[in-house]
Amino acid sequence: MNVEHPQSATGVSDGHDRVSGGLDLPGAAALSPAGTLAALGSGTDGLTAETAARRLREGGGNAVRERRVSPLRVLGRQLASPLLILLAGTAVLSFFLSDRIDAVIIGSILIASVGLGFGNEYRAERTAASLHDRIRHSAVVVRGGAPAEVDVTDLVPGDVVRLQMGQVVPADVRLLSVHGLECDESMITGESAAVAKSVDPVTGARTIDDLPDCALMGTIVTAGTAESVVVATGADAEFGRIARSLGERAPQTDFQIGLRRFSVFLMRVALALTAAILVTNLLLGRPLLDAALFALAIAVGITPQLLPAVVSTSLAAGSRALARVKVLVKRLVCIEDLGDIDVLVTDKTGTLTVGHITYERALDADGQDDPQVRDLGMLASSVEISPAGTAVGGNDLDNALWNAPGADFTAIRAARRVAELPFDHHRRLSSVLAETADGRRLIVKGAPEAVLARCDIAPEAPVHRLLEDLFRGGERVIAVGWRPAGEMTTIRPEDEAGLTLSGFLTFADRPKPDAAAELAELADLGITVKVATGDNALVAEKVGRELGMDVQGVLTGVQIDAMDDTQLAGAARRTTIFARLTPDHKARLIRALRGSGYAVGFLGDGVNDALALHAADVGISVDTGADVAKDAADVILLDKNLGVLADGIRGGRRIFANTIKYVMMGTSSNFGNMFSAAGASALLSFLPMLPGQILLNNLLYDISQLAIPTDRVDAAQLRRPSHWDIGFIRKFMLVFGPISSMFDFLTFGMMIGLLHAAPEEFRTGWFVESLATQTLIVFAIRTQRVPFWRSRPSLPLLFSVLAVVAVSIILPLTPLAPVLGFTPLPPLFFAALVIMVAVYLTAIEIAKHAFYSLGRRPTPPPGRHEYERRVRRRSARFVNQR
Repeated sequence: MNVEHPQSATGVSDGHDRVSGGLDLPGAAALSPAGTLAALGSGTDGLTAETAARRLREGGGNAVRERRVSPLRVLGRQLASPLLILLAGTAVLSFFLSDRIDAVIIGSILIASVGLGFGNEYRAERTAASLHDRIRHSAVVVRGGAPAEVDVTDLVPGDVVRLQMGQVVPADVRLLSVHGLECDESMITGESAAVAKSVDPVTGARTIDDLPDCALMGTIVTAGTAESVVVATGADAEFGRIARSLGERAPQTDFQIGLRRFSVFLMRVALALTAAILVTNLLLGRPLLDAALFALAIAVGITPQLLPAVVSTSLAAGSRALARVKVLVKRLVCIEDLGDIDVLVTDKTGTLTVGHITYERALDADGQDDPQVRDLGMLASSVEISPAGTAVGGNDLDNALWNAPGADFTAIRAARRVAELPFDHHRRLSSVLAETADGRRLIVKGAPEAVLARCDIAPEAPVHRLLEDLFRGGERVIAVGWRPAGEMTTIRPEDEAGLTLSGFLTFADRPKPDAAAELAELADLGITVKVATGDNALVAEKVGRELGMDVQGVLTGVQIDAMDDTQLAGAARRTTIFARLTPDHKARLIRALRGSGYAVGFLGDGVNDALALHAADVGISVDTGADVAKDAADVILLDKNLGVLADGIRGGRRIFANTIKYVMMGTSSNFGNMFSAAGASALLSFLPMLPGQILLNNLLYDISQLAIPTDRVDAAQLRRPSHWDIGFIRKFMLVFGPISSMFDFLTFGMMIGLLHAAPEEFRTGWFVESLATQTLIVFAIRTQRVPFWRSRPSLPLLFSVLAVVAVSIILPLTPLAPVLGFTPLPPLFFAALVIMVAVYLTAIEIAKHAFYSLGRRPTPPPGRHEYERRVRRRSARFVNQR
């Protein structure tokens, strides 16, 4: 039964093709391949470069959205705060009706604050755009009769496109020829099973999933290859319409959603506080404009105005830091996803092993050396011989076999290949029909289990024990079988039967010397590593144990086939090594782990890894990997090294931790100071701080916090992925906010009872005290440990905080003091200030120890990568950069 997502149209679109004069996908499906090509003004040789360029100019590119870095858009986000707009409007009224100097001061500080946020966020946007420019998603097209690689956004109707396994279909296409093609169309239709494709015309289709002779944009090729012609691109494609219906904004992470909800929560608190302060001041008989300015200034002070800039700056700085450790992210939000990983599924070759496969020996069925087995194995290999005499173009095993020293090519050169049946992951075999000195033979090479199943060998035969001993020794083994071929001229899968076992070819791929340390490093980050390989279970288990892995269990592809999704989810949680897997098995394993609530990363670099890379929360490939794997990945490693990946994960968690520090600041000292202002305004006969002073206080505070993205993070905070918990943030605010307010009221008592301060002196004293306490507290809040002694802040953060405190002390002594309403303070105040700050920070340390000692029940992370977000992530490859 097909399930349709609510975002998807239930019927076939009647949108017209921009070039072909009205040919839509159902119309193309009803035509023959030749008829479709004719209707699109194309042919088997594809479009000419000139025609493609003209259609691109006239019809637009194959993009579902465009990315523009617009200064005006960034500035608009800075000005979007209703409180900011209200304050600015009230300041304008004050300029014309009341105190012009105060209004100018307020306006100047607002401009500086907006400019600060704009500058940081705009630089981060430019970093993201630069990152996008480095990543290209391409497709292989036929233009002018020759294959060419073009950016997917440059495809036009009429382009002839080649599809292969693991590829995301780049447009809505009509299939021209297929070879075992199957597509995962769940993104469009909701149908989880892969759909087999053909080229036979279909008439009377009523829904988009009634088109087996078409492939849909955004779906994934799970098997086979095909040649196709583009019918619809961009927003005219079904996937394009779905993506467009979700809006133009970029996909948000769970953390960003949490930030938005938290900002809304603080906004509500600010509005309630503003209303209460305004009413209180009016009841006390203060002028309406003065009361409104004061109330709105407090509201602006409590809202996390700089939070978007801090997050953007953190992500931009994080992308640069990750690039230095050889980790490239395709989109900035991938950094947070990378830090979220708690399960890593990885292949074995090149990750746990050195990745350099060497040929060892050729054995007959009795375990004796037999060079003829190697000859047959070489005949069944798909390689080309370079001018230098080395094998190229084959897989790693074939190349190792051909390039090993001591090879005798006499028999190989004397043979002639008649036909070939390439390897695929379902048969796990490759076959060749060869004319040899002994007659025409069908030679079959592949996984030993698959070859032995096609030979007439008893289950108790000694060869099975020989094979098991080879596997237990950690050797990779390929079996070779053959049979007389008679007059055969082609090979079908059913021909691979009735074989005689020739013997085994063994290969070695030794464990990496530093892999054990890298696995320990990931374990220290709280990441469970699972191995998914196409190799034999015994070989994979031996490598894992040699590297110190705690192997809890082993599952093979055959066992996975016998499980339903619920059973697989349970088994996947308990199993460490998964062996003899096909690409479908890997993707199904990833989905099972994700369905159990894990944030799953998958590391793979081959064509057979592409499906799993698409299925993972974070797909990770390497710079030397297959193009289709790199295209499917979210993160690219410049070195296939688990240590490099660990650095990337630490980077993602460091960004999360540093952003949370800013949030903690906003919910403790900043909230407490604004609450104090509200209380003082009700108790005093004058305003405790002028609106301009409140805004200046907030601006200086924000400047001090801009260095938070550079801060060090305790190792303990990096050992587990962190998730947004607004309940925890609220509790933190309710504990630490009142402590801040308590010391503010002590300052009020000192200023009035001890120093008998006049209004100007009172405001100056509280300005200095509040800025000192709310900035210095970052050193306590930034760590759960004892600050400085057990956990040192970064130098930029240390200097920025101390500089702001120094500015607050010096400012009342400058010529600007009278303009801002400040006055010099007596020495007794500073003596008392030092004592109060020391006691305040001590109280915070005691409260912090109690707060974290009591602990809290962790909340489960929110649902990850729901349908809407996965559509947005996949649509990111169809974006035009402006």
